[in-house]
Amino acid sequence: MDYRQAVRQAVRAASASVILPRFRQLSSAQISEKRNFEDLVTVADTEAEAMIRTQLARDWPEAEVLGEEGVAAEPAMRDAMAGPGWKVIVDPVDGTWNFAKGLSVFGVIAAVAHGGRLDYGLLYDPLNDDWIEAGAGGPARRVHADGAEAELRTSTERDPARMFGYVPLVLYPPEQRRAAALAGLSYRRITSLMCSCHEYRMLAQGHVDFVLTGPQPFPWDHAAAVLIVRAAGGVARFLDGGDYDLSRKQGVLLLASCEEVWAQVAAQYAALNVDFG
Repeated sequence: MDYRQAVRQAVRAASASVILPRFRQLSSAQISEKRNFEDLVTVADTEAEAMIRTQLARDWPEAEVLGEEGVAAEPAMRDAMAGPGWKVIVDPVDGTWNFAKGLSVFGVIAAVAHGGRLDYGLLYDPLNDDWIEAGAGGPARRVHADGAEAELRTSTERDPARMFGYVPLVLYPPEQRRAAALAGLSYRRITSLMCSCHEYRMLAQGHVDFVLTGPQPFPWDHAAAVLIVRAAGGVARFLDGGDYDLSRKQGVLLLASCEEVWAQVAAQYAALNVDFG
């Protein structure tokens, strides 16, 4: 079996068996806090990650599955994501706060890396059973369960007054939050879905023009999108100009529709003289 097919199948199976049956059916005892009151984990997160790991151990035993919830329990697993061999990096329920509150904006993210180099990215929507994916070298495609697919390209908009962006202000400390909000006033609309999966799906489809991350670039949130957005014609770098690196633990990642938009947005933030990391 092609490893990309194995990853897709594992994600779809966990979504059908574990995630969707829990949606809007969670009891309070099945929802817990991690770092704070808005950083939630549910039984769907832990069960889906475990199921994906079990299925891939059978279908692709050469790969090590490393997920967000595994890192929460064993932080050293974070460093292994950039290590040697095949790694599958999973966010089993991205947008857990939305999911736990019954809001239909959540997804599953999977990225495959080999020796720290990204090789495949998947942004899966459980409710619609469709996915956006790209391998190294592209193209980026949206694929439906019936096999229909379309190649994706990022937005061609260049006028800031017409641009849309996602900026998760809640993830920044106060000084950075204020600066990020001020810089956003240069654009038509700045908001956040609090779900990286769907924010990046929108960017890859050309519906928004940029996504600025929080100051901790967790691989399970962003690695797949770096590959997909680049394959769709976009740009992904840290605000300080550094290229994406799975091992980097601090720094604001900016993904944009093209080099021109990336430079324009980065300049807006640089002009504020605030260290975004």
